[in-house]
Amino acid sequence: MKELVLLIHPVVAGEGRKKLFADDAALKKLELVSARPTSSGVIIATYRPER
Repeated sequence: MKELVLLIHPVVAGEGRKKLFADDAALKKLELVSARPTSSGVIIATYRPER
């Protein structure tokens, strides 16, 4: 993984959503590289694996 970019929307979602990662996926430590809010309140967060 080179980068993970998440768009975080300011809404509350109920049950039934898909998981971002599988339960058996290997854990990786990530560092936040940038986080920018948009005018609609969405946050664009970029993460990279820690070295």
